[in-house]
Amino acid sequence: MTTAIQLPEGAPEEVVTSALVRDVDLSPFGFKGTLALITLDNGHDHNRPNTFGPQSLVALDAAITEAASRKPAAIAITGKPFIFAAGADLSALAFLNKREQAVAIGKLGHDVFRRFDEIGIPTFAFINGLALGGGLEVGLHCNYRTLSATAFTALPEVFLGLVPGWGGATIVPKLIGPERAVQVIIGNALNNNTMMKSKDALGLGIVDAVYAPADFLEKSVAFAASILSGATKIERKDYSTDPAWDSALAAGRAAALKKYGGAEIASPMKALELIAQAKTNTRGQGFDAEDATLADLTMSDPLRASLYAFNVIQKKRKKVEGAPKPALGRKVARVGVVGAGLMASQLALLLLRNLKCPVVMTDIDQERADKGVAWVKNELAKLVEKKRMSAESAGRLSLLISGSSDQQVFAGCDFVIEAIFEELSLKQELFKKLEKIVGPECVLATNTSSLSVERMSEGLEHPGRVVGFHFFNPVAVMPLLEVARTSKTDDATTATAVNIGKELKKTMIICKDAPGFVVNRLLTRFMGEITDAVDEGTDPATADNAMRSIGFPMSPFELLGLVGPGVALHVSETLNANLGPRYRISPTMQAMVKEGVKTFYIKNDDGSVGPNPAALTLVHKGTNPSTAEEVRLRALKALAEEARMMLDEGVVSTPAEIDLCMLMGAGWPMHLGGILPYLDREGISESVCGQRFHAPGIASLPQ
Repeated sequence: MTTAIQLPEGAPEEVVTSALVRDVDLSPFGFKGTLALITLDNGHDHNRPNTFGPQSLVALDAAITEAASRKPAAIAITGKPFIFAAGADLSALAFLNKREQAVAIGKLGHDVFRRFDEIGIPTFAFINGLALGGGLEVGLHCNYRTLSATAFTALPEVFLGLVPGWGGATIVPKLIGPERAVQVIIGNALNNNTMMKSKDALGLGIVDAVYAPADFLEKSVAFAASILSGATKIERKDYSTDPAWDSALAAGRAAALKKYGGAEIASPMKALELIAQAKTNTRGQGFDAEDATLADLTMSDPLRASLYAFNVIQKKRKKVEGAPKPALGRKVARVGVVGAGLMASQLALLLLRNLKCPVVMTDIDQERADKGVAWVKNELAKLVEKKRMSAESAGRLSLLISGSSDQQVFAGCDFVIEAIFEELSLKQELFKKLEKIVGPECVLATNTSSLSVERMSEGLEHPGRVVGFHFFNPVAVMPLLEVARTSKTDDATTATAVNIGKELKKTMIICKDAPGFVVNRLLTRFMGEITDAVDEGTDPATADNAMRSIGFPMSPFELLGLVGPGVALHVSETLNANLGPRYRISPTMQAMVKEGVKTFYIKNDDGSVGPNPAALTLVHKGTNPSTAEEVRLRALKALAEEARMMLDEGVVSTPAEIDLCMLMGAGWPMHLGGILPYLDREGISESVCGQRFHAPGIASLPQ
């Protein structure tokens, strides 16, 4: 009998997943005998998935013993409706303070799960719903697996700073081969934590059969009976001599380095080591290696940081700090978009797909408006081609999008968002015109990135209905939405904006209407230190690569090429005018904008990427160069100073909101835990601000 592990004091109480056993008669399916079926159920609805903490593992161990005592022909495991299991209960990991505790948790999972493979009779996993991490791994220990057609599966551990540590890193390469294992364990995790659909899992060989959810359990039991009777045979390939091991591991390493800008981050590299060892290791040797690796990662700051970042994202996704009650929001049945350029068209498509209500676009002439509408319809057609939308749905949505050069079409709209040129006077004039057209309760939103929302509302009869609604490019992909309240924005307007944001599936923060809001203010300060160093005489490559070692997906100048020097210069000019000379205006950026040079890097004829000679000739030639370390420190110190100012000014109310913004809006790496925990760990917060942003132990090892 497996014994439970004593978790450290202060760890949250585990929500125990019970394991219930019942007998299933197989004779109606053509096999004489019974199947002992274990059902995982934590007693909550599908909003709380089954998870495996120490007590849950002990309960499963007892259920396996009970199932075996019934002398069945086979044992199977399934989940409660809609959910198989979402993996390990990670809530206690941040409280572990001894490596032995981490080793014990890893070993407990292995000791329980491996019983399915070693119990001496055939075992089956009937994966009836979501199966992530340890949830999929318990199924991998079984001899055979079926999967519901609507279920998603994944091994997301590398995304969280871990490795598949309950058998996945050892079993998957042996089951499906090195190339596909690297894709499942490394590639999917690093690609925004991509999950496998049922057809993908079947095609890769992760599962043996897929059945529709309506009769999934019945079909799975029938599958088990056919295996037991010999009517169905599943062949397993031996991949130990597969010639692709080296190339697969090299591809995984290259993908990890690319993801983190050349930095060697522990979790993907350790996962690759385990995959490599799976070629020759026995299962037992592989499991021991997983235990050791998992323990090492658990007792590291990057994992604590990743868990902090993950928990912040999950928490803020569910609850927006400072949001008024949703019931205060007004119904939105018709939406207007001012502008028909690329950004406006992206907004129109997002609103159309999620709100499924009429969306009308305008521009200065009908030709431009028609072009925006055509872009939206073309994107809908692409979704149909990619089988991400039915032709019927696309057809219905196409009927709801229209364009005009006459802003009178906004009459009857409940929400209008502008995405016109970033010029304050133009936006002020626009809102005054709109107020004469729309009803008094229509929300007027702006997608401005740096201008004052409050100043846009000056002179309006109803300034309380104006709100900042700042998206990030590309609109459909970037998850963050900054909702900026002015001193006059009322609760009904804010609640309406937040309700729409939820419909758009965005993660939101409500911030004070301040220059640059959160992300652009911090990014512009950060970028400014890099360009200042170049203007002072630092070699551009030295300055640009100063932050590479900590794992940014792209360098500052690569980001500049994505955003565009024109936009970056405009934001820095706005912040310089509003926040003062610490936001310096770079003569190099001015020259690049004047000459129309858009990037520091170009693609060479051989496909490689190198410096852009046109940009290098425009670099301001200073005489005070810095080293890479000096550039790194000045940039980080500037971020600490600016973040402290923002909190003191009440731009946001908590450090966690700043972390969320940089994680979701600026691509700040998960393994750093957000910007402020990293500055705390580096000692920069205290040296610059005289205090930490977070309490000791947040996103780091216990003190």
